[in-house]
Amino acid sequence: MLSTPQDKEKLLNSIKEMSNSMTRVDAEKDYQKDVIDKVNDELGLEKKYVRKLANIYHRQNFTTFQQEQEELQELYEAITS
Repeated sequence: MLSTPQDKEKLLNSIKEMSNSMTRVDAEKDYQKDVIDKVNDELGLEKKYVRKLANIYHRQNFTTFQQEQEELQELYEAITS
């Protein structure tokens, strides 16, 4: 498996790169949380809605979101009435 020093070095370098990437991801998540908190404080919007709006905007899937909501509503009404 890791029979040569070169293989060990490749693995260690890959792990270091992954760790660096994870650090960047953590920093971005912290930034996103700060933005959400700021919008909540300044505009009074619930954090869950800010997060959901940002996700819909990022994925550009508003139409899909609407369709899923309609289907969910229909299912809910079908099982509760």
